[in-house]
Amino acid sequence: MTSPHLSQQQPTRADDGITARFLSFIADPAFPCVGSKAALARDAIEPHEFGRLGDRANDAPLLDVLARFGARDDAGGEGDTTVRSCVALFDGPCDTDERRFEAMLWSQLQRLHDLDVRRGRRWAAGVSRDPDDPRFSLTLAGHPYFVIGLHPGASRIARRFAWPALVFNSHRQFDRLRADGRYAKMQAATRARDMTLQGSLNPNLADFGSAAETRQYSGRAVGPDWKCPFHPRSTE
Repeated sequence: MTSPHLSQQQPTRADDGITARFLSFIADPAFPCVGSKAALARDAIEPHEFGRLGDRANDAPLLDVLARFGARDDAGGEGDTTVRSCVALFDGPCDTDERRFEAMLWSQLQRLHDLDVRRGRRWAAGVSRDPDDPRFSLTLAGHPYFVIGLHPGASRIARRFAWPALVFNSHRQFDRLRADGRYAKMQAATRARDMTLQGSLNPNLADFGSAAETRQYSGRAVGPDWKCPFHPRSTE
């Protein structure tokens, strides 16, 4: 018996945009993340296309995008129940293996943080700056994020998109979902769907507060001795 799979999203035509292909990827019936599907249904996935992952010319525009996204999330307040995601889509490289993508992801996040510090922005209150702390959350423009990486060489089917992508989800959004009871239900449904898709659960998955979330960012299965390469800078 063969396992279900996501439809192949191969880059074939210049006029078949990365954004459209990404939204189709999320809309695929086999895609397991129910939070992403909820965001898609509400037109609350905000995609932005950039040059190749690793190109420093992307840094300032991407940080500007995240600053606006975070500000809008904060302006919505506690009553905003819409699930939203900000997605950075890169037009290459499309030949990454998991270790190379992991290195490129953390290099990109480090550069965004370094630029954020140079702009004088401080770490968000209520989350840890230590990437090995279970209470860590990546802070950019004063807003805490959980990052999900996708790329062509991912071993997890749900992370295997034909172009590199970084999905930024607000940690404050997760707090609101926990408060109203939706988070646990969405998490259970997503894990069940991922089991159906892959035949196993992602070994890096952990409940919030029980392990460092940085182990999940790139999607590569990492061992107990893995150390996050991210280094928080001081704004002083």
